[in-house]
Amino acid sequence: MQLRPTRWPLSLGRVERSAGASGEGNGLGNIFLSPYFIGGAVLFVFAGAVAYFWLVSFLFGAGYQGAPRRSVEAMFRLADIRPSDTLYELGAGVGAVVFPAAREYGAKVVAVEIEPLRVLILRLRRAVGPGAERIELRRANMYALDLRPASVVTAFLWPGAMARLRQKFENELRPGTRVVSRCHPIIGWTPTQYDRAADVYFYRWPDAIATSRSGG
Repeated sequence: MQLRPTRWPLSLGRVERSAGASGEGNGLGNIFLSPYFIGGAVLFVFAGAVAYFWLVSFLFGAGYQGAPRRSVEAMFRLADIRPSDTLYELGAGVGAVVFPAAREYGAKVVAVEIEPLRVLILRLRRAVGPGAERIELRRANMYALDLRPASVVTAFLWPGAMARLRQKFENELRPGTRVVSRCHPIIGWTPTQYDRAADVYFYRWPDAIATSRSGG
């Protein structure tokens, strides 16, 4: 008896190749939909946002550091914020001072910020909460800003920035204007009060400079 070789249909190879391709496609899709991939993507985006806030934002001369609520409340208490006040917040960040001052104390607030991502966050927060009519957002260079309308100026800035602002304060602030700085004093000025626990300096213009000169 003579054996004949078995001939497989050509279509079988095509089916196997098609099945293999389909399996590869499903496998790739499963990778993208896996919780590990999604979690890794979220972590990557979060790490990028943190790196931007802490590193890249220094390109704008605006390194970020949040202000604890205790310090913010001390700033308001020392400055005696009232609805009649116009408060300029220099380096507004994401609004730790801006929104409580407008929403809880009723002041008119001018929030000055140069860094674009923080400006976007400020706009979103103003849009979704009360008191928007009392909050003015300015993406501006604070050193070129006219401070004469302010009755209160608040800041949480680096020592170099406070040193640059001193001459501007002396040239533009109206008598009686209150200045509040967290962590960093205005060199050459004498604070009216200093809250050691919150690390907040309170000055009243022009008393701060007059006291410094008389003390010297």
